[in-house]
Amino acid sequence: MTTESHEATAAWRELLDTLRTLDASFMSGPKAVGDDRHVADGYRMLATTLGVAFDTYLFADPSRPHWVELNSPFRPDRRWGGDNTDAIYFMCPVDPHRRYRISGNRGDSVYFSMTAYNEPAPGAWSDKIVAIVRDDDLDIDAEGNFSFEFGPQPGAAVLMTRDYQADPLVGRAATWTIEALEPPDPFRHGEAETAAALRASAAWMRTMFAILPLSVGVKNADAHELGHETALVANDFADPYQVPDANFGWSARDACYSYGSFDLAEDEALVITHRPPACRFWNLVVWNQFMAVPGVEDARSSVNGYTAAPNGDGSVTVVLSRGMTAHPNSLTTLDYSRGNLAFRWFLVDEVPARPEVRLVKVSDAPTVVT
Repeated sequence: MTTESHEATAAWRELLDTLRTLDASFMSGPKAVGDDRHVADGYRMLATTLGVAFDTYLFADPSRPHWVELNSPFRPDRRWGGDNTDAIYFMCPVDPHRRYRISGNRGDSVYFSMTAYNEPAPGAWSDKIVAIVRDDDLDIDAEGNFSFEFGPQPGAAVLMTRDYQADPLVGRAATWTIEALEPPDPFRHGEAETAAALRASAAWMRTMFAILPLSVGVKNADAHELGHETALVANDFADPYQVPDANFGWSARDACYSYGSFDLAEDEALVITHRPPACRFWNLVVWNQFMAVPGVEDARSSVNGYTAAPNGDGSVTVVLSRGMTAHPNSLTTLDYSRGNLAFRWFLVDEVPARPEVRLVKVSDAPTVVT
């Protein structure tokens, strides 16, 4: 049998061909990045998402389930897909016809949930939330332990957990276990299964880099063109919105989001003010153009409802700059001149108002709460 006749060989080479071309999304064309740090971020994101794709498609076995760390503020290879410094996510591919027992301990989580998503085709991104289990749906004992059964659930292809902490540097992360309640399938890692997994991995990555890098926008509101790909004006936020059940990707059903971008000179800052609604948790996160927090644990790249110092009227003002300022809610871009911003609010009674933004000189930025 020749090399060319092996299905796994063909699928592997198709994956390599995909990897050879994905950097075109950020190295050329209308979304080409303009600085060496974002070029480096692009290649790091290729490596990161390849690892996630293998965990999701190549090494997963829904009849022998286990949780895989998907996003973590403590792992540089798990900063992707809209991550943030306040949360840890796990994922587990599942069989929609099987029953599972999911157990754990809430730790110091201020909000946690598990969401089931569909998969329209192998490697295709989810376009529907099929189920969600929140912490307030569970019987949690005095020690923080919980347990529940899940499935069979038509359409469920992957489970994703969310664990939000007031401060993950000191808080105890939620713990999760999962077991299948029926006997596992016969063990087989043949060519057909491997080839299918490699092709699904390639399909998943092609979609990822059709989206990335994110647009930053332009400083002059009159300078951008109209059309489907029109970017937001730089240094502003879009209107917040509630995530619907039919949603592209893996957003949280019980969250509202508002996305923005920044384009800052060394002596400029954004003064961002919003009035947090009644909610379980909110935060504002700094991203590079690849939807990743561009930094390290000792940099302040996010602020949340537990760490923010509010103004006297209940609003919260954040000062964002390329360095750090004296304001209690100062955030740094780690000297990135361009990038993206994300607000999220969990379990709100109504969609929040759009955050207000002012572009000022760093020297004119506020240094105290009002």
